[in-house]
Amino acid sequence: MDGSAAPPTGPLPAYRALIASGALTADDSQRAAAEHLQDLFAKLRGYNPPPRPNGGNVISRLLRLRPAEGAPDARPNGLYVVGEVGRGKSMLMDLFFQQADVARKRRFHFHEFMQGVHARIHAWKQANPDGTDPIQPLADTIAADAALLCFDEFQVNDIADAMILARLFAALFDRGVVVVATSNTRPDQLFAGRPGRDAFLPFIALLKQKLDVLQVEGDRDYRRQRLHDLATWYVPPDAAADRALDRAFATLSGGAQAAPRRLLVMGRPFDVPLAAGPGARFDFAALCARALGAGDYLALATHFEALVLDAVPRLSPDNFDEARRFIVLIDALYEHRVKLVASAEAPPDALYRSGDGAQAFERTASRLLEMQSREYLELPHLT
Repeated sequence: MDGSAAPPTGPLPAYRALIASGALTADDSQRAAAEHLQDLFAKLRGYNPPPRPNGGNVISRLLRLRPAEGAPDARPNGLYVVGEVGRGKSMLMDLFFQQADVARKRRFHFHEFMQGVHARIHAWKQANPDGTDPIQPLADTIAADAALLCFDEFQVNDIADAMILARLFAALFDRGVVVVATSNTRPDQLFAGRPGRDAFLPFIALLKQKLDVLQVEGDRDYRRQRLHDLATWYVPPDAAADRALDRAFATLSGGAQAAPRRLLVMGRPFDVPLAAGPGARFDFAALCARALGAGDYLALATHFEALVLDAVPRLSPDNFDEARRFIVLIDALYEHRVKLVASAEAPPDALYRSGDGAQAFERTASRLLEMQSREYLELPHLT
């Protein structure tokens, strides 16, 4: 029998393994953040609070009379990880989320989460025209689905979001939900300078009470640094290009584990086949050979800072619908400064040589060429 100890688990060992493999460069601030996440990881082992602390059946209420591990009053504080763009916040949170020993857990881009919240509130109001408050049943639904919620790019710019957040998060915390969030904005600066901010201040106080604020210091933007070392357009889309795109995707994700992710676009699902950290990966057919539109491409462009795209074909009047969608896709990526790494049958200015649509494609080709420039790669992502 092998008596060797099992390898350690959690975000800190995972972070150290990435450094040892050469996927990451050692960084004191990131290490300190990983240590805090490791502490929360340990506190959350097996965490499984009752989904409905303020309701449910008689048996569940009786069970809640006894203090038990994982009960809502044993809920540890979550974490609010704040720092400049490119400091590795999303990568660290994803390492934590992947390792967390919590049966019910969900990870969202914050805008995606709020889109779902608004859709559910709208559906509730349609089904309950008597004006019954939707917040408590909505919190029940969310808490039943997740005892741990991880939010990437937490930001509040919308008054409709601000009006909902304090009540919804108070209800989620009452149900024992633990929140981990990344943001470029400190809690005290959320919704700053916006009309109605005074009414938003109780939410900021609640956030600071329930989440420990963790600053990821430093002025090195690792994401842009990684981009500087990458080629971004590979011709032709052969096995060598596939390997190059595999490496690019791994580099852009900072070693985070890749998995499918679902976005919500106007209340309907938009599935991303592969996502890791700030990056997504598609093949051309999945994005441009099916009935997607500007809303889908906008969601992709606002949720992800980098897109790896496989096998862009030559374009012509014979596949004009695909070409038209590709034009809309590139417009969305360009306007939001998404970084594109792709393999293709030809360089951008030779993708659509002649025929109807070739002239319209000239602007797209110009944008594709600009998107390979160092100046473009230095631009911050716009959500």
